Amino acid sequence: MAKISVFVGTRKGLFVLSSDETREKWTFSGPQFLGHIIYHVAPDSRDKNRLVMAAKTGHLGPTVYHSSDRGANWVESTKPPAFAKAGEDGKVVDNGFWISPGHNSEPERWYAGTSPPGIFVSDDRGANWAPLEGFNDNPKYADWFAQGATPGGQMLHSININPSDKNHMYACVSVGGVFESTDQGNKWKPLNKGIQADFMPDPSVEYGHDPHCVVLHPAKHDRLYQQNHCGIYRIDRPSNEWIRIGKNMPKEIGDIGFPIVVHPRDPETAWVFPMDGTEVWPRTSPDGKPSVYTTNDAGESWKRFDKGLPAKNAFFTVKRQAMTNDNASKIGLYFGTSQGEVWASNDEGESWKCLVSYLPEIYCIRVMEYEE
Repeated sequence: MAKISVFVGTRKGLFVLSSDETREKWTFSGPQFLGHIIYHVAPDSRDKNRLVMAAKTGHLGPTVYHSSDRGANWVESTKPPAFAKAGEDGKVVDNGFWISPGHNSEPERWYAGTSPPGIFVSDDRGANWAPLEGFNDNPKYADWFAQGATPGGQMLHSININPSDKNHMYACVSVGGVFESTDQGNKWKPLNKGIQADFMPDPSVEYGHDPHCVVLHPAKHDRLYQQNHCGIYRIDRPSNEWIRIGKNMPKEIGDIGFPIVVHPRDPETAWVFPMDGTEVWPRTSPDGKPSVYTTNDAGESWKRFDKGLPAKNAFFTVKRQAMTNDNASKIGLYFGTSQGEVWASNDEGESWKCLVSYLPEIYCIRVMEYEE
């Protein structure tokens, strides 16, 4: 029978919601790692039993854990991500922020993104990590990231490996921008043309942008969607210029947010969770009325979905790793809020129900599907 587990990483530990393929009744378990910040949990698309997790363990600092039994037990990495010359140039890993499995042809490879910006590689399923020198020691590194940190730090995230080519990678930095490599991380170039950096003197700069989340479409490998500090964008390679599809969102809502989720089979469909992006950046639902917006035409138009969500006085938001989907025939969507609620939809976002409340602030939501 098909099973589904929703891993919920919070500011104070890891929790799990479990159901069968109907997704009607859920059981709740946890916490694991109570008190630890769980930044990211990544199920392995190549091994249905394996997960890798980035955590910050209180006073002991950042580390990585891996599990080979769907999260029942965890083992800490023997050698977590660390810069090769820690401290000499001021770069010391403050947190492991992002985890991505490698290409299907390399079943033991994983990638990690950190703050300050760095990429690290494991070739033994997450047990030991080494710096990706082509990025971390790039001669342009200081220029790329000179703009400085966001309120939450300067994080490397959204590591995407092209399923059609293991050498083709994308990585994103807030603040810094989107970067592309075609030789498995040895050389990198910015990919930010068309993105507006409204906080910069020159809003069309080559780098210094603030991507919040970038997703490479699993069914159309030349298409990427981006939720940025300055809007929602799409790019269709080999074009090098992003198109601001968020201009088609309602003006009273705007196109500012953190997460973006794509339909696993339909390249035209994506979902976002807007937040208030006015001058003081409240980072709450616009007017206290949370909603999910979806496009079915690659951003040409957007539709509001808020059935079941609070109608007013709900001033929360959703972080970049805290919204995701399953792969059912009728897609399930999930998001976790800054107020510790997990919401789910069984009908591709048209209606929502709250699965659990009163958790710590939620940093990530990820789904694992398996047969039992």
